[in-house]
Amino acid sequence: MRKISWILVLLCFFACNRNPFAESRYQPAQYSPSSVVVPRPDNAVIPLPDKPAIYAVFLTNQGNIAVELFDKDAPKTVQNFIDLAQGEKEFTTRFGQKVKKPFYDGLTFHRVIKDFMIQGGCPRGDGTGGPGYEFDDEINGKSLGLDKLKAGEAPYYQYQLQRAVANELQIKSREEAESKRELIEKAFEEAKKLSVLEILFRTGYKYNETLNSHRAIKGSLAMANAGPNTNGSQFFINQVDTPHLDGLHTVFGQMVSGSDVVDKIVSAGNSKTTIKKVLIVDKRAAATPAQ
Repeated sequence: MRKISWILVLLCFFACNRNPFAESRYQPAQYSPSSVVVPRPDNAVIPLPDKPAIYAVFLTNQGNIAVELFDKDAPKTVQNFIDLAQGEKEFTTRFGQKVKKPFYDGLTFHRVIKDFMIQGGCPRGDGTGGPGYEFDDEINGKSLGLDKLKAGEAPYYQYQLQRAVANELQIKSREEAESKRELIEKAFEEAKKLSVLEILFRTGYKYNETLNSHRAIKGSLAMANAGPNTNGSQFFINQVDTPHLDGLHTVFGQMVSGSDVVDKIVSAGNSKTTIKKVLIVDKRAAATPAQ
């Protein structure tokens, strides 16, 4: 009798509800590009490429790292980083005070993982701190090819696939998941036919179709976050390629020198490397004047 009842539940779910995984719900987010302004261009203290671009130079006690910032491909994220680095943006301290000063000076790379990345930008030094505000991701999922990749063929996104199914079936607890195992397994197989873009969209990620987004490869500078649209001040620099992060983090720069320094920071361990200062060098052909 119990087996028959489950069959009826399955039939009702996929017939009466017309299979929630049968078609796409993805809608691109509205997006308006903006120009990046460097309020106070710094002088380069190390050799930089001739390419006209904005560069961030991390001065650390392990050495210097230079990164090209993607001002055309992630302008709002780049502007946030520049304004925090130069003390142009007000942020809230852990004690509730609102201040304007160079945010990254004196912070550490609090989380480093060998063969993965180095992470910084936390004022508390434990990964829980930020500037007191959050802003949206700045990613074009289609430019990353996420619309062409089936969820069932992408093991990197199994967690998000499980979340999408749980959200659709409104699973609230482990006990409930166990009691609805057959229903979940059926839904899971259907969801695997959808694109990764669709699955990530259903778990809260927003994607525009305007920018040219970059993959998270070795040397990428990207925003660290706690889930969709929770960016603040924390960032990471990849020591290796991390394809499992594509579409989950805004990549807003690419390292042009200092890979040996990244290796040193990894070897030193958590919170052993201090950011003395972040310089912003504007080498664009026609630097945007401060407003």
